[in-house]
Amino acid sequence: MNLSQLKKIRITISLLFFTATIIIFLDISGILQNSVSPYLVYLQFTPSLVKFLTIFSIGTTGFAIITLLTFLFGRVYCSSVCPLGTLQDIIYRISKLFDKKKYFRIIKNFKWIRYSILFVTMISFLAGNLIFLNILDPFSNTGKIFTNIFRPLYILLNNLISFSLEKLNIYFMYPIEIKGISLIGILFSLFVLLVVGIMSYKKGRLFCNSICPVGTLLGIFSKLSLYKISIDKNNCKSCNLCERVCKSGCIDKKIKQIDFERCVNCYNCFTVCPSEGIVYERSIHNSLANKKVDVKKREFISKTFIYLAGLSGLSFTQLKIIPKKESTVPVLRINPVSPPGSLSIPNFTGSCTACHLCVSACPSQVLQPALWEYGWIGILQPRMDYNTSFCNFECVICGDICPNGAILPITQEKKKLTQLGKVTFVKENCIVETEKTECGACSEHCPTKAVKMVPYKNLHLPEIKNEYCVGCGACEFACPTKPYKAIYVDGNPVHLESKRPPEEKIEKEINLKVDFPF
Repeated sequence: MNLSQLKKIRITISLLFFTATIIIFLDISGILQNSVSPYLVYLQFTPSLVKFLTIFSIGTTGFAIITLLTFLFGRVYCSSVCPLGTLQDIIYRISKLFDKKKYFRIIKNFKWIRYSILFVTMISFLAGNLIFLNILDPFSNTGKIFTNIFRPLYILLNNLISFSLEKLNIYFMYPIEIKGISLIGILFSLFVLLVVGIMSYKKGRLFCNSICPVGTLLGIFSKLSLYKISIDKNNCKSCNLCERVCKSGCIDKKIKQIDFERCVNCYNCFTVCPSEGIVYERSIHNSLANKKVDVKKREFISKTFIYLAGLSGLSFTQLKIIPKKESTVPVLRINPVSPPGSLSIPNFTGSCTACHLCVSACPSQVLQPALWEYGWIGILQPRMDYNTSFCNFECVICGDICPNGAILPITQEKKKLTQLGKVTFVKENCIVETEKTECGACSEHCPTKAVKMVPYKNLHLPEIKNEYCVGCGACEFACPTKPYKAIYVDGNPVHLESKRPPEEKIEKEINLKVDFPF
């Protein structure tokens, strides 16, 4: 194969993975997410590694394949599979439209910065704290950007088009409701996009080679790779064309040497070299047989810090009952509610990399990025926000789509008996007590009848049966009181099993002969 053809292959693979990323995060119909996401996330390094350490199965060994490819050919993951890498390439290509004479120069090797970030990230990771992966992992940051920035814009565009077509009596498109907007998610995603965008616009893959811990780790592996791109000093004509197109800034024209640790295998140098001075050759300095990669199964030593402050999503759903008075007793939620299938809060925060794939896939939009609910170690990790929405009783999409094993797959039957939290009723906030009027919104929406209305002062007041509660949040979402809810779900640190609700018996038997004489 002609080496110049490698670039075309790399671009094709990159576009395929990037298109798949767009699909799984922007698919508002939910039709393609489940079918596409397993193939995409299998080869994403961090999600695959975390999931492997969580559930240990053959289906989670994508990181091992990436590692093997890196030991063979270098950082092909960064150039072809990583969606954030492709996004950087797209941004730089846009910059070329404004300055066609723009070219690259060799970039200083920020070794101490790269290694320091990698060291802190690995120590934190081995201690069960994923905060640095949450904010630095390339796949997770891509997910945040698409989920928190582009997905809402896409929904708004969809709604604008669907409303316009409706005027023409065309109904093949339908509007999508935006139930919650996470300010912290939007601000952080904009910050990441701004940082990555500026660095890419000016210096190509500077983010990959100065900040990204995955890029640094794979760069260390690539130093030992079997095949490397190098400069043939006998054929090199010192034209410097290779340095001008090197997006990693790792080609030194003076000493005719490539820093393969920073090379992302974009193959741009192959296409411009006029003298076959760039070669892909077997490294004679490798001795992989004597190198062992020590990958130990880490212990999850996670601590959950409790905070009362949090962000509330914006709900656009109209409520039937509008309270006349404001509630006065604050909600004292001790624990946040983690998604069904996460098993426990420590397990969830110790495995989630905050890629927000579950946030984009959740049909009810109840999953929203956390601020301090899980403590500082769980910032931006998804939580159940019952001010925004509630968890559909039969929905298990988040467990099916999670790439990290933070949310494990769960059957509908098991989910219906999984208790995420327990309901707390604040009588002093309930409008039955404060306004002496009937309500019953919480009981009407409870799928397990853990909330029932019982007689109270010629009215009906909610009565809680927590043994039947699954913590879905339907009652809390339906409760009309403001600013504090009269009923809310307090999360279980470890998910429990609820009892099956008793079947309601028909109190009055029907006499067929009397009621239906004909």
